Amino acid sequence: MDLLRGRKNSKLYEKVMEAVPEEIQMVIPQVTGIPVVFISALEGRGRISVMRQVIDTYEKWCLRLSTARLNRWLRKVMSRHSWKDQAAQPKIKYFTQVKARPPTFVAFLGGKTQLSNTDLRFLTKSLKEDFDLGGIPIRIMQRSIPKKVGGIGNTKSTSSAGRTAERISSDKRRVFTSENANVIT
Repeated sequence: MDLLRGRKNSKLYEKVMEAVPEEIQMVIPQVTGIPVVFISALEGRGRISVMRQVIDTYEKWCLRLSTARLNRWLRKVMSRHSWKDQAAQPKIKYFTQVKARPPTFVAFLGGKTQLSNTDLRFLTKSLKEDFDLGGIPIRIMQRSIPKKVGGIGNTKSTSSAGRTAERISSDKRRVFTSENANVIT
């Protein structure tokens, strides 16, 4: 960039300044919103802006979002997403952040349906746009919430009830009763 400075090259310099960020987006389309900072080795310009950008990116990387805020965001995002088949639309019960550095989110889904890769890309792109997380890797994991079994108050699923019974029967402690006691008379 230092070689393009000067009166003769001012138009070329401006064209290059506009073209470089666009070229980066075309070469690396997976990472959107990468900040581009121009520096000058001869004049020493841009050093402070590089450090500001590093600090800004680190703050984004450490961002924590509350579950309530994410769920409000999710309702808006799901309403604007066009689903091919409304019946096949995955039912996301809630969305929460489980970790920062990098921001990691979990989508809790009702039923056995999983989010498709297209849906995951849509959620990732929406997170980056709505929370200004461009240039930050975002992870989204999926968890299924088992359906309730029985009445209104019963929240145990069949699989967890089976595990509880296994734990009780495999417990090595024995209960002392008169039937299993060896009584010498």
